[in-house]
Amino acid sequence: MDSPLKMSVITACFNSEATIGEAIASLQRQSWPAVEHVVIDGASNDMTVAIARDTLGQVDKLISEPDRGIYDALNKGITHASGEVIGFLHSDDLYPHDDVLNQVASCFEDPGVGAVYGDLEYVDSDDPDRVIRYWKSGSFSPGKLKRGWMPPHPTFFMRRTLYDELGGFDLAYRIAGDYDALLRYLGSEQVSVLYLPEVLVKMRVGGASNGNLKQILRKSKEDISAMRHHGINPLVALPYKNLSKIPQFFVR
Repeated sequence: MDSPLKMSVITACFNSEATIGEAIASLQRQSWPAVEHVVIDGASNDMTVAIARDTLGQVDKLISEPDRGIYDALNKGITHASGEVIGFLHSDDLYPHDDVLNQVASCFEDPGVGAVYGDLEYVDSDDPDRVIRYWKSGSFSPGKLKRGWMPPHPTFFMRRTLYDELGGFDLAYRIAGDYDALLRYLGSEQVSVLYLPEVLVKMRVGGASNGNLKQILRKSKEDISAMRHHGINPLVALPYKNLSKIPQFFVR
């Protein structure tokens, strides 16, 4: 019998003692048997590393050292990952149920599928059962990229071979590196992408891109830079990208 598809899930963290244990436990409860958790810590000065060391499994990896930000950490994670498929779980995020990776892995049974993404729920930081915003991605088409569309990056899984070919995250970005990377991957003819219409991740509010007005303005500035880099008109794409978030607060 063939061995199950090995998946690597990368978590970048820094001073995440309040949530890292829950994120690791969320992954450990997954029913898919072949999973490696790669935790990249940016030299935390709280209990993050101790909690991770005590809760990670034998096949998992933990690296703690100074880095140049979250995208540097994620690039390190890709380098150290050994799975055929790579996904990301932020240190304050959770999987909504125990079969998420099983569902994702089933999509990759088709060798023609290069990447898979799904839906995301923004949840209350203190009560992950309280949904604040529902990001329903919808199916992909190349034309959507020109209108500012992107799937939620925490739900994005891609084959390791494609990361090797297309590269990781551009460290010139501090907040929008995931958007830039998704434009590169989804704009490439090498990546055949599949939409899984399920909530794959619960994200606590207050992250790097949505924590306060200063971060939101910086995110918009970096979004414009990424759009121009990929030949997308920001005068069209940026308003659509921002306005498309409004219905997410009302649609379930």
